[in-house]
Amino acid sequence: MQSQPYRIKKAAVIGAGVMGAAIAAQLANAGIPVLLLDIVLPDKPSAEKPDRNFLAKAGIERALKARPAAFMDPARAGLIEVGNLEDDLKKLKDADWILEAIVEKLDAKRDLWEKIEKVAKPTAIISSNSSGIPMHLQIEGRSEDFQRRFVGAHFFNPPRYLHLLEVIPTAKTDPAVLRAFSEFGEKTLGKGIVIANDVPGFVANRIGVYGIVRAMQHMEKTGLTPAEVDQLTGPALGRAKSATFRTADLSGLDIIAKVAQDLGAATPADEDFTLTGNFLGIVQKGIYGDKTGSGFYKKTKEGGKTKILNLNLQTGEYEDQGKVKVGLVEANKGKPLAERVRAMYAAEGREADFLRGAMNDGFWYAAKMAGNVSNRLQDIDNALKWGFGWEQGPFETMDTLGVQQVIQNLEAEGRTLPPLLAKMKESGRDRFYDGDQTVTPEGEATPYEAPYFILTDLKKDATKVVKKKPGASLVDLGDGVLLVEWHAKMNALGEDQLRMVQEGHKAVGQMGYAGLVIGNQGEHFSAGANLPLILSQAQADEWDELDDMVKQFQQTTTSLRFSPHPTVIAPFGMTLGGGAEFTLHADHVVASAELYMGLVEVGVGLIPGGGGTKEMLLRFTDQLHPGQRVGSSLLPAVQRAFELIGMAKVSTSALEARNLGFLRDHDTVAMNKNHIIQEAKRMVLALAPDYVQPTPRTDIPVMGDAALAALKSALYGMHRGGYITDYDLVVSEQLGKVLSGGTGNNRTAKVSEQHLLDLERDAFLTLLGKKGTQQRIDHMLKTGKPLRN
Repeated sequence: MQSQPYRIKKAAVIGAGVMGAAIAAQLANAGIPVLLLDIVLPDKPSAEKPDRNFLAKAGIERALKARPAAFMDPARAGLIEVGNLEDDLKKLKDADWILEAIVEKLDAKRDLWEKIEKVAKPTAIISSNSSGIPMHLQIEGRSEDFQRRFVGAHFFNPPRYLHLLEVIPTAKTDPAVLRAFSEFGEKTLGKGIVIANDVPGFVANRIGVYGIVRAMQHMEKTGLTPAEVDQLTGPALGRAKSATFRTADLSGLDIIAKVAQDLGAATPADEDFTLTGNFLGIVQKGIYGDKTGSGFYKKTKEGGKTKILNLNLQTGEYEDQGKVKVGLVEANKGKPLAERVRAMYAAEGREADFLRGAMNDGFWYAAKMAGNVSNRLQDIDNALKWGFGWEQGPFETMDTLGVQQVIQNLEAEGRTLPPLLAKMKESGRDRFYDGDQTVTPEGEATPYEAPYFILTDLKKDATKVVKKKPGASLVDLGDGVLLVEWHAKMNALGEDQLRMVQEGHKAVGQMGYAGLVIGNQGEHFSAGANLPLILSQAQADEWDELDDMVKQFQQTTTSLRFSPHPTVIAPFGMTLGGGAEFTLHADHVVASAELYMGLVEVGVGLIPGGGGTKEMLLRFTDQLHPGQRVGSSLLPAVQRAFELIGMAKVSTSALEARNLGFLRDHDTVAMNKNHIIQEAKRMVLALAPDYVQPTPRTDIPVMGDAALAALKSALYGMHRGGYITDYDLVVSEQLGKVLSGGTGNNRTAKVSEQHLLDLERDAFLTLLGKKGTQQRIDHMLKTGKPLRN
């Protein structure tokens, strides 16, 4: 039989608990209409008739209040229709995908599938979000057609933020269903797809829980504390800040205990999921982590300040241990990840003994699970990276250390090598990933395909790197498109970054490229200007140099708008200050849905000086009706820009960035940040054939002194009321001068973009010369927090 097309345009989620409601929210974030159903609560004696949709409504309310936010825009909750399984089951006939997220009981799931099979349309994909119940057991007794359309879909919590989606086909799943659902998960929902085998724990939980269990055992053996272990197994090792035991608190110690016990019962004896007495004792006391207010850590408040207490496993009491420092971590601070990992793995002492033991356990188990939990090594690596926030998966880490060295250490511990490692020893291969090749779980060489476009892979071909500086590169993306890639720490904007944009424009013109993309694949797009450099120059009274620097910055940002070729920018994550100003000037933006964008300069006593103030005034003025773009009718646009910049508003998503005005209606929002550079390249090629070079505006209406007077009046009222500080008033007045178009102008004046840029530069330098601004910058650099002076 020829497979039918499976297109998901409407979804249904059954179960409005924490996971179900959050998955429904992520579907709504992606623009997919969702039906959210739950059971009807039993009747209670009451004068009022109970709301039969109470649980589904409560799930949406909980998602709306969740922190971090489940919805990218609260308005997206309007895409979710609520109902209940008694009255609304028939509505499932309209769903293209039906997902259950109910209680983890096999009988309950089987009962649900029996009901759903009677109403689901013949092309609907059916899925379970179960984290542990094998998929094939759930669908026993269902028709062949139902089983053909069934595939597991295990999200990680919170679904909006954790990239991993484990897709688990059964032996009966139609390959067309697997392909269609995987593509939907990756492109529409923005997930990293791992194809898992239908075995206990699937991939991430099987290996991740094993790691937590074994870390607890090694911790007690070496006498370390949970806080010390978290220092060793967190960012120092290229892993999430929550490390081992903070992750356990977030997941729920009772859940980890249950999963570990279930996995221990379902796996061979050598896969040691035995929990220590201390761990079981904690759980038996009802200490489950964050959900009960305490776990390995406990938050308290003293004098209005939050304090973190650590659990002393010997006494069972919570203690203020201060800032825990671990010698092995401190000794390797500041080193690149690969160098850090090698040094810590090879070190001596009990801290290193713990780390090496825990890492070796992880290496051994990952190799043993190859071909069991998944048929590709990269799926195991990606599951740990995307599900737990690791920078490197276990096989990538072994490559960093040298596979033969790891094998030697495992054998020195008396371990029997899993078949994969035995084959690697026999072949003498020292890497699992080597160029465009990897190995199969059996240890045989096989072509390697990255799950998405990766810049570092492209740049392995030296001919693709057109120019390179320490902080930026010019890369040939192919098909006539150039990329300006920033790769400094936090992509702070300095000379390298600006110069490479200028070199990019020149190369497009000289070498016949179609256009330019600005993007990177770092942790964040750009955290803004190089503040240490700016402060040091101000303190050294290098005002001519600073004036030239701001001019150059303005010329570079505006060059994105006024070049003879299209420029497309691909921001993601933190896109602040100067990073936002670059984004505002591109012809088109392809933004990651997770975009935290804002003009935040007032936090360090400055205003946007790279065209950001000018651009927001233009945008909000242009949004007014043509008849309002004169005189006092302009004031709402001025006030909107003043509030946005003066309050340093930062978007919590690309959808909010659009609502705030940072993104335009025609800009693209991509749910999967790994696709934005490729999409930006496609957009350059789409714009290039008919591209017409824009010219700077010379007819921008401003209000002059009238707007400035209105803004000052509001500011003085806020100052008297204690809402803003003395220095907030100084900064805000400078911002007001720019947004008013300068002093001395009347209500019907018109100015050029260059006039506004000159006002910006003058205000920026004026503020930079003041003690209050220099104090704010210094405080931000030392503490990472704004100073309210």
